This record gives sequence, structure tokens and C-alpha cells, in this order.
Amino acid sequence: MTVDSESSPGGRPQKVQSAEVAVGVLKALAELAPSTSLSRLAEHTGMPASKVHRYLQALVDSGFAEQSPLTLHYALGRSALQVGLAALSQLDVLKVSAPHLINLRDELNETCFLAVWGNKGPAVVYVEQSLGAVTLVTQIGSVLPLLSSSTGLVFQSFLSAAETAALRDTEAQTLNTQQLKDIDRHITEIRSTGVHQIQGLLMAGVNAVSSPVFAMGNTLAGVVTVVGSASVLTGERQTRAAQRLKATAHAISQRMGGEMPLG
Repeated sequence: MTVDSESSPGGRPQKVQSAEVAVGVLKALAELAPSTSLSRLAEHTGMPASKVHRYLQALVDSGFAEQSPLTLHYALGRSALQVGLAALSQLDVLKVSAPHLINLRDELNETCFLAVWGNKGPAVVYVEQSLGAVTLVTQIGSVLPLLSSSTGLVFQSFLSAAETAALRDTEAQTLNTQQLKDIDRHITEIRSTGVHQIQGLLMAGVNAVSSPVFAMGNTLAGVVTVVGSASVLTGERQTRAAQRLKATAHAISQRMGGEMPLG
């Protein structure tokens, strides 16, 4: 990645300074995801648009950024995604959870995934797809709603109110009083049982079961979820999936030095 040379105060090497600026622009692209305009990016970084544009062009050339030909907005590119996934692979919760989710998928033959809390809410970081003829596609990088998904409701149940307040307030604006009461009821149940079963909440015809994973200090590290077709993952099969998922979440938590704080 090459950018125009700029003066370097205090005798700092220009390449070092340029790299720091490029990283700053890259971080801004992540913070303004999924996409943003040049003017918004310049405002966010506090740099002139002309300067930001030079670095954006270098990032685009190297695959770390991309520009939509329709909107002309900028977004993270494939190279940035590869780096992000490599970093995620180093997360303890992902490394510890992966073999457990593989075993759970093989046992239940349903899609299993792990989500962690990101800057946009619950983000899917690992997926084991069902081996059956019909699979439910859950993609790595997908961001799930907080109040209208089983995964999101578990995050809402165990994260601090301060961490979820902004997203909760935004999503709550689209819900009526009864729906908000139902959500509070779900949260009470999740906190007392450590598992959440739901039918068709996020998507009609799709049932889900979710359970929290805790790390040392009983901090929420992620949420593991099983999803399946409502015609299959229902009744006794869903109840069994909930029991096995809760046991799996408990095993992962133990391995990470955490414990589920029920009550």
C-alpha cells in the first residue's frame, strides 16, 4: 500500500506515520460499517477529505477497502475481512467453542453457531451447518437483532444495561407495549433457566434455542445457538436440543473458567 509522502513532525519516519494514518482510516471504516461516504469518513477522522481520499485509494488498491459503483460509498474490503477473521480465530471463546459445536451439530444434525457482542450488536463468528439435505444458512459476520432473535435476547439478559441500551432503545421504538412485556418475560425466564427456546421469532418457520457462555469472572463471552426448521426442531426434539445446548454451553464456560449466574 503506497500513499503520497507527507511531512513528519519530530523526525518520525514518514512510512510509520503513513501507516498509522491508514490504520486510523481503516478503523473508521469499521466503526461506520457497513458503508459510509467520503465526507462522513473525513468528519469522523477529523482529516481533510482530500487526505482521506488518498488513503482510501491506497486501501482500495490493496483490497482493504472497496467502493460501491452505485452509491460511491466506501466499505471494508475482502483483505480486511480476512484479517478480521484471523483475529477472531485467536479468541479463546471461538477456539474453545468450535469442537463443542461440531459435536453438538453431529449429535442433533441441526445448524449450530456462536455469536459474540460486537459494535453493532450480536455478531455471528462461527457456524457449523447441518449435514441434512435442508440447511439453514447462517453466515459468519451476520448481525442479529437484540430484541427479536433468541441469540439477541440472551445477550440482553446477561449483558449490562449500559452495553445494550442504545441498541435496545432503537429496536424498542418499533415494538408495542405488549411486545415489550413479552420481552421482559422472556428475559426473566432466560435468567432463571440459562436457556431460551423460541418458535419463529426472527424468521417464520425457523425455531431456535440459545444459551450463554461465560468466561472467568462470570463475564458473558458469547451465546451459542441451535437453529432448525419449525417442522423438525419442535416439541420433544426442541426440548432435547435445549437440554444438550445448555450442557454444551456449561462445558464451554467451565473450560473458560466461568459459570452461569442463574437467578
